[in-house]
Amino acid sequence: MSTYSITTIAAPATEQPRRAHKLAMTLLTMLAIMATAAILVYGVGYYISGPQDRPYHPRHLMLKPSGPVGLGLGIFGFFLFALIFLYPLRKRWAWLGKMGNTRHWLDFHILMGLVAPVVIAFHASFKFGGIAGMAYWIMFAVAASGIVGRYVYAQIPGSRNSTELSLQESKLLQERLMSELAQQRIVHSADLAVLFRLPSPQRVQRQPMLFALINLFWFDFLRPFRVARLRRHTLGFFGKLVTLAGFLHSRNPRLERVVEIAREQARMAKKLLFLSRSQQIFHLWHVIHRPFSYSFAVLAVTHVVIAVLFGLLR
Repeated sequence: MSTYSITTIAAPATEQPRRAHKLAMTLLTMLAIMATAAILVYGVGYYISGPQDRPYHPRHLMLKPSGPVGLGLGIFGFFLFALIFLYPLRKRWAWLGKMGNTRHWLDFHILMGLVAPVVIAFHASFKFGGIAGMAYWIMFAVAASGIVGRYVYAQIPGSRNSTELSLQESKLLQERLMSELAQQRIVHSADLAVLFRLPSPQRVQRQPMLFALINLFWFDFLRPFRVARLRRHTLGFFGKLVTLAGFLHSRNPRLERVVEIAREQARMAKKLLFLSRSQQIFHLWHVIHRPFSYSFAVLAVTHVVIAVLFGLLR
């Protein structure tokens, strides 16, 4: 009996860089979480104390914005901002644009954009006022919009032709597996059809961009529940128990092979269905995201200049 795998759809040449990037992102994320937890544990008593009590706290001299830890966090936060703006500059500097993958750059851009507000919050000891406070909340809005932008960007395939080809390959592979399992009645076509329940192309094109964006989120949110339903209809009582009602992988390799291929096929079908709308949403996101980013940069630089001049003149 032949064995088919979802990995036949992916290009082997790109698998190793993708895995290396995923490992790097995982390590950086874990490092950011551990560093945040360490600072929080060290200064939790100071951060939760009232403004009138902080000057008398034993760690005030260390954690205040001008203290060794607070100032170090501020410098590190500003360094992160400088790195964040390398991503838009990459499109203007040809030598920088030749380095790495655009999607990988965007992942680092977003990770730093999420870490920076946390670092600055600790630097400011969670007190946001004046120009610094205004810059912080604009930065927070930019970071939140960056998450949405990354999600929409992931909905746009690098090449529509290659995505359509992968979808066709996935369908052929799915048909082979279904014919292989038909006699054993492991998976029913009616159960698989639930994974591919999508609106018509005409309906998608008529939707306002906000509703299209909500639908993009909604179908991705529903997919794990639909996969769990597929497993539940196939597994017995014990199988449902050990897979937590179908949300975890089962011990049936043939079932999991069909589930994985069907899930990938449904994901690509959704991308192709919403492709034009995703491109429109991403263009609109750029129009909104850039002015906020530039205004934040101006306010952040202004804050740093004022802080430096105040320190020199003090």
